[in-house]
Amino acid sequence: MKIICPKQSLLAGVQTVSRAVPSKTTMPTLECILIDATKGIITLTANDMELAIETIVEGEIAERGMIAIDAKFLLEIVRKLPDSDITISSDNSCKTSIVCEKSRFHIIGKPGEDFNRLPEYDRSDSIVIGQYTLKDIVRQTIFSIADNENNKMMTGELLQINGQVLKIVSLDGHRISVRKVILRDYYESHKVVVPGKTLNEVSKILNGDGDSSVMIYFSDKHIAFEFGDTIVVSRLIEGEYFRIDQMFQNDYETKVNINRKEFLDCIDRATLLVKEGDKKPIILSITDDSMELKINSVIGSMKEDLNIEKSGRDMMIGFNPKFLIDALRVIDDERVDIYLLNSKSPCVIKNFEETYMYLILPVNFTTVN
Repeated sequence: MKIICPKQSLLAGVQTVSRAVPSKTTMPTLECILIDATKGIITLTANDMELAIETIVEGEIAERGMIAIDAKFLLEIVRKLPDSDITISSDNSCKTSIVCEKSRFHIIGKPGEDFNRLPEYDRSDSIVIGQYTLKDIVRQTIFSIADNENNKMMTGELLQINGQVLKIVSLDGHRISVRKVILRDYYESHKVVVPGKTLNEVSKILNGDGDSSVMIYFSDKHIAFEFGDTIVVSRLIEGEYFRIDQMFQNDYETKVNINRKEFLDCIDRATLLVKEGDKKPIILSITDDSMELKINSVIGSMKEDLNIEKSGRDMMIGFNPKFLIDALRVIDDERVDIYLLNSKSPCVIKNFEETYMYLILPVNFTTVN
C-alpha cells in the first residue's frame, strides 16, 4: 500500500477515529487504526468492539492495500510532522514507512485482514436530525449519566422517538435530565439506550453546523450515526430503561420564578468556599419575594439574597450546588421556573412546554446561624 495525504486531512481523520481506540486492552489489534486504500478511497477505522468509527480522508492512492498501525504512534507521528504531504507505504511483511519532507519513520504494522471492521447495521430504519440539534441536546443532558459501571443502564442515555418528537433522558441516581425536540418528519416509534461514551464522542466530532444533518440508523443491537465523511457505530445497552415519567410528579407546594443567570452566578460564587470533593450543600430559604442562598464550610460562610416571584408556601431546602449549576448552565431561558413539594422531595426545573425538565434530589443539612 502507498498513499499520499495532506497533513491536516490525515491528522483530522486520525484524531476522529482515535476516539474509538481503547485506553487499555488485551487485544493488540484494537490498539490500531486501520488504513484501507483497497476501494479507491482512503478510510481510517478504529473499533474497540463497543464503539467503531470510520472516516474518509483526502489523499492520493499510489498503490492499493491496507495496514493497521498503532493508533498512539500514528497520532503522535502525524501531529509532529511538518505541515506538508505525508506518504504512508507498507510492504507484504507489514513494514511501514511514514515520510514527510525530510522526516522518515519506519515502524511495524499489523495485517489489515486481522482488523475488526465496522459492525453491519440495518440501513432501512433511520431518522434525520440536524447536527446542531443533536450536539446541543447531548450537551444539555450528558452530565447526568453515571460515571461508574455499577448500574450499566445509568451509563447510557435513553433516545425515544414518538412520531415527530425525539426525547433524550439521562440519570445518575441523584438527578434526571430530559430534553425534547421536534423533528422535521414523522417516524416510527423507537426506544433505545445509547452508551453515554458514544453520544459524547459523536458530539465532539460533530461540527454543529446548523445546515448539516445526521442520519441515525436503528437495529436490534446497534445504532449508527452517519454525517459528512464519518460513520459511528455503537452497541446499544440492552434492557428496560427506568420509568422516569413516574418520577416527575405534577404536585407542588411552592413555585419559584427566578432570573437564571443571577441564580447561577450566586451559586457559582458560593462554591468558592467549597473544596473539591467536599460535599457541602447550598441551602435555599424561600420566602414571599426573596430567596436566601447560604453555604457553610471549613473555609467560611456565605449568604446572598435574590429577588424571586413565588407562589405557595415558604420553604427551606438543600441541594448539591454542582447539580444546580450543571442544569442552569445548559438552559437558555432568561428566567426559570422551579417547582418544589417539600424539603425532602426533589425539585423540578422545567419550562411550560416541558421541552426541558431537570429533576434534582435534595440533600440533608444542619441549620447553622
